Amino acid sequence: MRGLYLWCVMVPLLLFTSCQRGAESVDICIYGGTSAGVIAAYTASMEGKKVLLIEPGRHLGGMTSGGLGYTDIGNKFVVTGLARDFYRRIGAHYGQFEQWVFEPSVAEKLFQEYIERGKVEVLYSYRLNDVKKEGTRISEIVVENSENPSPETLRKIRAKVFIDCTYEGDLMAKAGASYAVGREDNSVYGETYNGVQMMKGHQFWDPIDPYVIPGDSTSGLIWGVSDHALLPAGSGDKKIQAYNFRVCLTDNPENMVPITRPDNYDSTRYELVLRLHAVSPRKSVYDYFIWSRMPNSKTDINNGGGISTDMIGMNWDYPEADYDRRAEIWKAHEDYTKGLFYFLGHDERVPEFMRKEMLKWGYPKDEYVDNNHWTHQLYVREARRMLGELVMTEHHCVGREVVDDAIGWAAYTMDSHNCDRLVVDGAVKNEGNVEIGGFPPYPISYRAIVPKRQEVTNLLVPVCLSASHIAYGSIRMEPVFMVLGQSAAVAAGLSIDEGVDVQDVDVARVQEILKTDPLADGSTPEILVDNDDSTAVELQGDWTLSHDTYRGYGLNFYVDDSKGKTLKTIKYVPNIQVAGAYKVYVFFPQLKESSTHTPVWVCNGTDTVQVQVHKDDIKVLGQTGGEWVYVGEYVLNSGREACVEISNRGADNVVAADAVLFLPVRE
Repeated sequence: MRGLYLWCVMVPLLLFTSCQRGAESVDICIYGGTSAGVIAAYTASMEGKKVLLIEPGRHLGGMTSGGLGYTDIGNKFVVTGLARDFYRRIGAHYGQFEQWVFEPSVAEKLFQEYIERGKVEVLYSYRLNDVKKEGTRISEIVVENSENPSPETLRKIRAKVFIDCTYEGDLMAKAGASYAVGREDNSVYGETYNGVQMMKGHQFWDPIDPYVIPGDSTSGLIWGVSDHALLPAGSGDKKIQAYNFRVCLTDNPENMVPITRPDNYDSTRYELVLRLHAVSPRKSVYDYFIWSRMPNSKTDINNGGGISTDMIGMNWDYPEADYDRRAEIWKAHEDYTKGLFYFLGHDERVPEFMRKEMLKWGYPKDEYVDNNHWTHQLYVREARRMLGELVMTEHHCVGREVVDDAIGWAAYTMDSHNCDRLVVDGAVKNEGNVEIGGFPPYPISYRAIVPKRQEVTNLLVPVCLSASHIAYGSIRMEPVFMVLGQSAAVAAGLSIDEGVDVQDVDVARVQEILKTDPLADGSTPEILVDNDDSTAVELQGDWTLSHDTYRGYGLNFYVDDSKGKTLKTIKYVPNIQVAGAYKVYVFFPQLKESSTHTPVWVCNGTDTVQVQVHKDDIKVLGQTGGEWVYVGEYVLNSGREACVEISNRGADNVVAADAVLFLPVRE
């Protein structure tokens, strides 16, 4: 009885003591250890702020370290500051200048290095429990251990400014900021590509019977096909574009864990695989995926085609679901994906040649070693989207509207994966895929990462930012999230230093800090001379301006196809602020018809050196249409004495001139 008495007395006391634990105070609290969260935390710490980064899981980097190694870019122009630094550090790891394809473990190691260099405190395995406000300001948040949630694990965090860097926007939502989920009707913002869309991408080209017993509608629908009616094009709804896992496999037998039968395996989930092959035979198991090779015999596997790794229509609850429901959705995606690989390798209805192809692959032993070699991050392509001071829309993407308070740029296509799989005219069809490009890089507004003034005044949201569904589909790329994370951290610091709400931060000052201290460490910034700088580019001869923003750097580049019949030159003249040694790089778009060689002259103000750039020197890795080519290291005086000149002299085909980079050599 005495033991029972003590239990009855002590447990309430312990709970009371835990709940009354004093709040921890920091300058800036960042929720979410995604790529944006790490960069934001490092930036804020390097600026002298006391920072706490809270990560609900046990890993840093989000999708960048979670399997998305085949980086979506659009145009390298938009990758600036610490994001650019990250991809150059990736490059250094693999012996390159920059690199955009990489192994998950390499990415996570680099994110950990940012945390260590910045001396950032990280609270792992803690998730949001509650948000408390005083007026429009978040006064404190309460977090709980995500692996063992209980009153005993509650911790209170006070901060002057909070930054929500999660893919879900939980902090933003609990703080009372307005947000949207799903697809707006085209009429909401006067858009064209929002709402319901029945396009050709990742589609079933041939009629596939949707019924369990082919031809018998009373037998029910096969797994993965919904009974929803197709609404008119452009109609709004709450449907979410599909999630999946970006899967890292290997075909190196010495580094392979075999793919075994997963939990909750059910072969009927893959009936569409068989029916697709029956009407349109696949030539390889690889035809069911976008299969991108990574270094060291690994992959980044993405959804590809009508039936693949996207679990279409199975994630609609996720954005606003509680933690338990999200875990169920996450596990269902894991079981489905592992089951798909197992099905392709073991089900006897799959052609033998495909099974043999699939069995060559397994999970890498040296990846995700604490998670059974499976990625720690579900690809949450879109969840909540804040409705902030300004909503980015399709009009901003295509340049019909241009913001004047840029804190980052985007350049990817307006992209949405499918949102539903339904029956149209008696056949299976996917609905929701959109891939619209062909527009140049465009600026992202600072007002898109701050909530409405009357709602929250000390919160920044660089990931679940304010954008329509289709505009978010263009912005939502990992390099852009890193850029916006850095911008948010700079703005948070200014908000604290100047004693103003985040809505009143001087954006011009944010832009200046990002320009003069892009690596957040006080080092001399690199110097970029691009074609649009009329004060630094001198043309001789009649060059043609190309607006191919996929192959070029930035908005355009110059070309000449005269094969040197008339001498033409372009001279790039930097304004060197700090004299010293600089590595010089010239950006070359990758053109099939490019000249075998291009002469480049580098002048340091006293001496001139000629470098022949051969066509084979332009080695493009990943989703980029051009590459920086190293042309040497030079000691440059301050001022405008140095220059780089590109010429068509001796050209045997098209010569391109785009941009020149002067990178200070760091001791």
